[in-house]
Amino acid sequence: MPFIIIPSNILLSPTTSKLFQTFTKFNEEEITRSLHNNLTPTPYPPSAFTYSKLLSECSSTKSITHGQIIQARIIKYGFLNDINVSYKLISFYTKCQIFGCARNVFEEIAEPDVLSWSALISGYVQNGFCFEAVSAFQKMHSSGVQCNEFVFSSVLKACSGRKNLKLGKQIHGMLIKTCFQYNVFVLNTLHTVYAKCGELLDSQKVFDEMPERNIVSWNALFSSYVQNDCCAEAISLFQEMIVSGLLPNEFSLSSILNACTGSTDYGQGRKVHGYLIKLGHYSDSFSANALLDMYAKLGDLEAAKTVFEEIKQPDIVSWNAIISGCVLQEDHDWALRLFAEMKMVGTIPDMFTLSSVLKSGAEMGMKELSMQIHSDLIKRDVGSDFFVGVGLVDVYSKCDLIEDARKVFDTLPKRDVIAWNAMISGYSQSGDDGEALSVFVAMQKEGLGFDQTTLSAVLKSTASLQTNIVTRQVHVLIVKSGFQSDDYIVNSLVDSYGKCKLLMEARRYFEEHPSQNVVPFTSMITAFTQHGEGEEALKLFLKMLDKGVTLDGFVYSSLLNACTTLSAYEQGKQIHVHILKSGFISGFTGNALVNMYGKCGSIEDAHCAFSELPERGVVAWSAMIGGLAQHGCGKEALDMFNKMLNDGVSPNHITLVNVLCACNHAGLVMEAKRVFESMELLFGIKPLQEHYACMVDLLGRAGKLNEAMELVRKMPFEADASVWGALLGASRIHGDLELGKYAADKLIVLEPEKSVTHTLLANIYAASGDWSGVSDVRRLMKDSKVKKEPAMSWIEVKDAVHTFMAGDRNHNRTEEIYAKLDELSDLLSKAGYVPRVDVDLHDVDRSMKEELLSHHSEKLAVAFGLIATPPGAPIRVKKNLRVCIDCHTAIKFISEIVSREIIVRDISRYHHFRNGSCSCGDYW
Repeated sequence: MPFIIIPSNILLSPTTSKLFQTFTKFNEEEITRSLHNNLTPTPYPPSAFTYSKLLSECSSTKSITHGQIIQARIIKYGFLNDINVSYKLISFYTKCQIFGCARNVFEEIAEPDVLSWSALISGYVQNGFCFEAVSAFQKMHSSGVQCNEFVFSSVLKACSGRKNLKLGKQIHGMLIKTCFQYNVFVLNTLHTVYAKCGELLDSQKVFDEMPERNIVSWNALFSSYVQNDCCAEAISLFQEMIVSGLLPNEFSLSSILNACTGSTDYGQGRKVHGYLIKLGHYSDSFSANALLDMYAKLGDLEAAKTVFEEIKQPDIVSWNAIISGCVLQEDHDWALRLFAEMKMVGTIPDMFTLSSVLKSGAEMGMKELSMQIHSDLIKRDVGSDFFVGVGLVDVYSKCDLIEDARKVFDTLPKRDVIAWNAMISGYSQSGDDGEALSVFVAMQKEGLGFDQTTLSAVLKSTASLQTNIVTRQVHVLIVKSGFQSDDYIVNSLVDSYGKCKLLMEARRYFEEHPSQNVVPFTSMITAFTQHGEGEEALKLFLKMLDKGVTLDGFVYSSLLNACTTLSAYEQGKQIHVHILKSGFISGFTGNALVNMYGKCGSIEDAHCAFSELPERGVVAWSAMIGGLAQHGCGKEALDMFNKMLNDGVSPNHITLVNVLCACNHAGLVMEAKRVFESMELLFGIKPLQEHYACMVDLLGRAGKLNEAMELVRKMPFEADASVWGALLGASRIHGDLELGKYAADKLIVLEPEKSVTHTLLANIYAASGDWSGVSDVRRLMKDSKVKKEPAMSWIEVKDAVHTFMAGDRNHNRTEEIYAKLDELSDLLSKAGYVPRVDVDLHDVDRSMKEELLSHHSEKLAVAFGLIATPPGAPIRVKKNLRVCIDCHTAIKFISEIVSREIIVRDISRYHHFRNGSCSCGDYW
């Protein structure tokens, strides 16, 4: 149906004018009927005012067809050069985003005035065409037309959009020369230009010099500071405005809520929440979404949920705020439930929603959900969205679908640092460290920079691969890029150097970049512990306390591991007290406590720590079983293993190693065979080198040497040093020279630098009386430049660790120690002790051998313990090698003579000496 043309002699009555404002809400038939019924004939000719009014109504409803017909009438009656009409017509076309028509109208005007230029420039700015707006302004200025406040405001907005500081300053100069330098409308836009261009001081200066400030002025200032990440300053300015007596509106409160989020000022955010309720802006969608976002990001999910539930019609921004907040606070289950609810109510997720959901899917390992989202994106033809693409790379990597992650990565339309980081981290997390480094090299070839996340992921891979050269090369990149003082990088590099066995480099770098952050300290303590420098780790702990560094569960766990390596029972107990005070008794810290007490000789304390754990995972059970195994409590360890299975906890390969060790130390051959032969069937775990080594050691100690050798032959892979070492040890126990030589030959090939192989072989020769064989072994060691590892023993007394070597006279209480040994020698002789001189390989007479044996490191440590600890207190000694047969025999006698419990931890197990007997039953 054709549009009704308004006759030239007809004016709209007030009723018709009202109807015209809403005519686009009706169909054409209704519009026609309404206009016919309300057109009022008049003898007056049409006026410019009439058509201006009609164009205003068309602009508000964006009724293009009607506006074009009205333009035709304007041209027919010659109203195009009317200032108001041309202004309205240009405004109409710019609001309808038909800039060609707007420009045509403008060019038809013989002498465009300031209103026409203002309409054109304003239209460009409102639609984001800032370059065109600036160009039009320059032409206007060249034509000599004087600007008004609307032109100045529009072109300043264009300067903000393009961040054109130079032009902004030029316009500022023009304002100073005109009467508009005090116009609040123009100045509000001017200080926004400076802020958007990063010139906050100039922005503040413009604001301070304003003769009057309205709420728009303050809002622009708040927004400027928030956009430049000066959130605390924005909050301070807000408080200043409140003190001045000016009440905030919904825009003020939205900006300040964003500032509270950025500055993590939860308390101020709560106050703003109160203003929203008090001033009646609580239903404003922008404010509600800002409030929801603030609560979600600052960790108060319950408050965020309440705000979300009170929003009558949550839009996509509301859904994104609550879902992303759940992801940020790691409540991934609720995030996914909200996503499902969002789809049920018909809200279509956008790329930000899907990006958040993919993060939750990645953390929960929900590969099916990720694939569904990916499929949906492909159907919607938005599969190449950058943020979602990166999210897919991340989720596929974390779901062990690294090949799919790579396919998505390769199809990304652009790949910035974030995308490359996701791919490098994906390979690193999946254990494909070589490929992680290859991707990093490819990233560098493309000329891209890198950030802390890139370097941290790369260093994680160099640590896993233990590639010293690459770690040093990455270190050079860190220095060149200026990241060397970043706590995140210090931690990663110290960790990488430590795992690459470059302890000196790790220590030097750590000391050159002091920090109050706990993470680098944790990495350095871990490095010390992994390299047997437990004392240095504990010294560093004391430095942390002196510096006031806030400790966390990770550093406590590392410190407990340091105590474990030193068998530092007393210091371990002190760290336990620190843990109790700080409230970190849970998870890995609790597991480390169980492990520490078990390996520091107190199985009772280990059991107490284990029983106090709120939740017991496989690590806790494995630590407890391992502790029982080291203390020779084989049957108790098997009982604990059965309890673990009854609790529904599945073992891992470490658990089964500990179970087999427990059987080994207790001589439970049949029980060990049952576990070993059923581990793959019952638990899906194929035996590894460690499991075979336990079984070979067990069979060998039980005298089943042929069966042990047969098991070695049947192994599905080449036996490593642990297996041949077990066979060599069994050969020494049972004096099988031929088998011992065979096992030693294998070990010398695998570990030529290890002295223990030569020592055991020499012992076998000596036990058989073959002293020429002993000489041959010693000659081989000399020719191969293999140095015998010296036997060392430690004892902890009053927070200090005292170290002894055989014949040691360096201790400050040496005289007392040797006097106590002389005293014990007489008492031992009376008790029936006879030195086992056959275990000494020195070519000297018997009396000299007896003297050498009496000064072994473990005897010196025990003697010191007797003079340095309170009467009746247990004596705890650690030795780096197996306790020798003579010392084992002597300490049994000493425990009965002095009525003290003596606990010795050697390289393989604990020996509890009480009342003349040992917990190992002489089976070790």
